[in-house]
Amino acid sequence: MITAAVAGASGYAGGELLRLLSTHPLIEVGPLAAGGKAGQPVGSVHPNLSQYANRMLMETSPEALSAADVCFLALPHGESAALAAQLPEDLPIIDLGADFRLADADAWVRYYGGVHAGTWTYGLPELPGQRGLIAESRRIANPGCYPTSVAVALSPVVARGLVELEDIVIVAASGTSGAGRKPTDALLATQVMGSMSAYKVGGGHQHTPEMEQTLSGSAGSAVSLSFTPVLAPMPRGILATCTARATPGTTATAVREALEAAYSDEPFVQVLPEGQWPQTSSVSGSNAVHLQCAVDEHAGRVIVVSAIDNLGKGAAGQALQNANLVLGLPEDAGLSMNGVAP
Repeated sequence: MITAAVAGASGYAGGELLRLLSTHPLIEVGPLAAGGKAGQPVGSVHPNLSQYANRMLMETSPEALSAADVCFLALPHGESAALAAQLPEDLPIIDLGADFRLADADAWVRYYGGVHAGTWTYGLPELPGQRGLIAESRRIANPGCYPTSVAVALSPVVARGLVELEDIVIVAASGTSGAGRKPTDALLATQVMGSMSAYKVGGGHQHTPEMEQTLSGSAGSAVSLSFTPVLAPMPRGILATCTARATPGTTATAVREALEAAYSDEPFVQVLPEGQWPQTSSVSGSNAVHLQCAVDEHAGRVIVVSAIDNLGKGAAGQALQNANLVLGLPEDAGLSMNGVAP
C-alpha cells in the first residue's frame, strides 16, 4: 500500500484531500500535519471525516513527511518552498499552493511578493502533452482553481486561433471555501448570504498571470486578459464565464468542435449537450469539469462557460489525479466525475 502524507491537513483543501484518499484503493493516509491546529484530533477540525476522527494532527516535520511515499502540500501561498527544500529529492510532491506555478519571476514578485522559488511541472493533465510530463516528474505544481476553470474552457479555442488573444475577459464566481479557513469579516454569513460581490477588481487577482501563462502556452503566442472574480453565496464551486472577440469566420460549430476534439477522451471533462449550461451544483464533490459554448454574433464574441468544484478539480481532486499519474496508478483512482446533488 502506498502511504500519503498531507501538510496543511486542517484546511479546506487538505480536508477534501483526506475525504478523497479515504476511498482510494491503493493509497492510505500517513502523517497528517497542521500548523496552528497541531495536537488536535482530525474530528475536531473536519467533523465530516469520521474515518479519521481520532487521528491526531501533528507539527509539520520534514522527517515525518519524508517517511511517506508521496507528499501533498496544502499550505498557504508562499509556504511550500521552504518545506519542499527540506524533503528528499526522490519523494514525489504535489504542491497545492502557488509557489511553483509561475515561470516568470517578475510576475511572482508582483502578485505574491517575496522570492520566486522556481517552477515545477504544471499539473493540468488535460493540456496537450502535459499528462506525459506529469507522469515523468517528481515535483508537481497543482494549478489554481480559477486558472483550471479558465484553461480547460479556453485552451482548445485559443489553440485553434478562434479568438483574438488581446481581448479575453473572464468573470468567474467562486464559493467561499476558495478564500480558505481563516476567518474574515468579508466571509461572515451575514455578509455573504443573499449577496454577491466582486473583489480584487482591475487586474489585481494573483491568478491572473497563471491564466495568461497557461493560455499563452496553448496559443503559442502571448495572451492578455481581464479577470474579475466574484464571491458567491455558496460554500464551494466555480462558474467561469470566459469571453473573447472572435476571429473572422469563427462559428459556434467551430468552437464546439474544438472543445469536443480536445476532450472526447478525457475522463473528467464533459462538453454538455447543446442548450444545457453548466451549473456548480452538478459538479459539487467531483473532479469533473462541465463546459458549454456559444457565439454572440451581435457582439462578435465567443463564450465558453465552465463549472468546477474549486475544492475538487480546482484543488484536492486535481492533486490526487496528478499523484495517480506520478505514481503510475490509474488516473481516476479515488476520483469521480459524478457530482453530489441535491
